[in-house]
Amino acid sequence: MYRVKAVAEMLDVSVNTIYRAIESGQLDAIKLGTGKGTLRISGSALNAYFEECAQAAYSAYVLGIASAAEADEQAGEVA
Repeated sequence: MYRVKAVAEMLDVSVNTIYRAIESGQLDAIKLGTGKGTLRISGSALNAYFEECAQAAYSAYVLGIASAAEADEQAGEVA
């Protein structure tokens, strides 16, 4: 299980980018605790997110299906 900050550092993106991916449903996270709690991301959820980002990048840049802006939006701005 990874903290949001650790995932952001791994991907070299902001913590807000990871929170947006979680809120949009692109990245699964588990809430621990009550109230505000804390979020943790499993390794399998992270792998699924990587695969989704890779597919979006492939479609955009290799196949030319989507524009670069659409690919960034679909991939959660991870390149």
